[in-house]
Amino acid sequence: MAQAKALAELVRAARVDRDLGVVCFTGYRLERLRAPDAPAGAADLLDAIDVLIDGTYLAARNDGRGLRGSDNQRIHYLTDRYRDNGYDFTGRERDVDIVVTERAAFLVGVPTKRVLAAFENATDRLAASAASVGGVQTGET
Repeated sequence: MAQAKALAELVRAARVDRDLGVVCFTGYRLERLRAPDAPAGAADLLDAIDVLIDGTYLAARNDGRGLRGSDNQRIHYLTDRYRDNGYDFTGRERDVDIVVTERAAFLVGVPTKRVLAAFENATDRLAASAASVGGVQTGET
């Protein structure tokens, strides 16, 4: 929400070319974002997104379910786009995509604790291996 106005503009511009859905995560509660003293641009951003997942992420309450990070976070359907389409934002098993390029590995999605630990372990080992050969990757894992 620190850049809500600019993000709202970006979403609107992207939707000119594509019919895309937008899910936004924030540590702010929806009530705070609708208050008179909300961060600048919050109302514009709320008007531009389909689903808001609000509330502070609490690692101790990460139950490994749904798209939200921890069970204290709430799902708000701000449009009907995802309201009745069958996607379970709170109870479904989590899935992630791991994208590996020549220079980096990215984890996209909300991983379970086990997947995140395995990803961090693997990337740490690869970084240590690359450092031991002077930063040159050998292609061996």
